[in-house]
Amino acid sequence: MLDRVTLSTSAPTALDDVLGDRRWLVLTGAGVSTDSGIPDYRGPGAPVRAPMTGQQFRSGVPARRRYWARAFLGWSTMGAAAPNLTHTALADLESAGRLSGLITQNVDGLHTTAGSRDVVDLHGRLDRVICLDCEDVTARADLQQRLGALNPDFTADGLEILPDGDVALDATASFVLADCARCGGPLKPDVVFFGENVPPARVHACTALVADAEALVVLGSSLHVFSGRRFVKQAYQRGIPIVIVNRGETRGDDLATLKLDAGCADVLAG
Repeated sequence: MLDRVTLSTSAPTALDDVLGDRRWLVLTGAGVSTDSGIPDYRGPGAPVRAPMTGQQFRSGVPARRRYWARAFLGWSTMGAAAPNLTHTALADLESAGRLSGLITQNVDGLHTTAGSRDVVDLHGRLDRVICLDCEDVTARADLQQRLGALNPDFTADGLEILPDGDVALDATASFVLADCARCGGPLKPDVVFFGENVPPARVHACTALVADAEALVVLGSSLHVFSGRRFVKQAYQRGIPIVIVNRGETRGDDLATLKLDAGCADVLAG
């Protein structure tokens, strides 16, 4: 039966009671990175957002221009984001041998920056760019320099940063795109857009981690999308303990052994 605990001095104790000395497989979502200044999609008080889908991005130059103009301006914030206490706590737990793996739905790369080594970036990474034609993968920093040279006067201050690392901006028609330096094809961030499928090899790696896990700990995810929720269902079918730490309800609450309605950093710091 699900045990619900609102954050208090008893929350870390409840976590220990459920997990004991088991090694954790961790699944993280956007709520882990909000303390680093990166907004989430579905946290308490978050406005309704309509991110660009993969089909829209591939529909033609106007859509790609809109995406890259907004992403170009947003990268100054996203690219400069630093790991927070949750990221560093998980890196420390890994170093201490307490984790069996870490799956993240986030595309910011902050787990790796914090020192975690065994990370599966389920939805890819924003610091990489892939060509839709030749599939060459390059560094986002290189593309930013090229876009800056092509758009020296394209600046805007005070714009709202969005969860995808872009900004809220409508005037993008004048933005000049950069194509693949290798073949001239269109470039896309190396991430899984809404409406796209996670690469099968990546899914297989995650299901293998769940198959061997002693316990699953979900941090900062509403589990709204199936790409992450499937692993909670798999863990439930195996009968291993499932702990969910998230502010507000999630779509996996009915499968959890323990739900902590709390911030991730607050629980891990305890």
